[in-house]
Amino acid sequence: MREIMCFIRANKVNDTKKALAEHDFPAFTCCRCLGRGKKSIDPDMLKTILAAGELPLSPVGENLTEATRLIAKRFFTLIIDDDDVDKAVKTIIEANQTGNPGDGRIFVLPILETYSVRTGDGGLHIGLKEKAS
Repeated sequence: MREIMCFIRANKVNDTKKALAEHDFPAFTCCRCLGRGKKSIDPDMLKTILAAGELPLSPVGENLTEATRLIAKRFFTLIIDDDDVDKAVKTIIEANQTGNPGDGRIFVLPILETYSVRTGDGGLHIGLKEKAS
């Protein structure tokens, strides 16, 4: 099993939910968050835009304010079988890719153990038990 975590634009939530459901990934968690990427701001471009009087209302414009400004994003996480990782990642990219900085980031992590809160059942992931033998 794997966990896919991704940070996406706030305005792409509905597109992402729809795409995940259509590609057989109906179970996920989504929450609001604030953050920013590592891309630095070009001070000359910022001076030029500020001299014009206003920032553009676009994905590029949201990255042209102060270097430490936090931007509203959405955080999705879903747990899937190892065999479905490529399909899920491709689905998320297709739903969120605009070609502009700030489209998001996807992380894929292994799930080592799972437990049911209701029953207490669980333990090592079956794939790990087989590899450990």
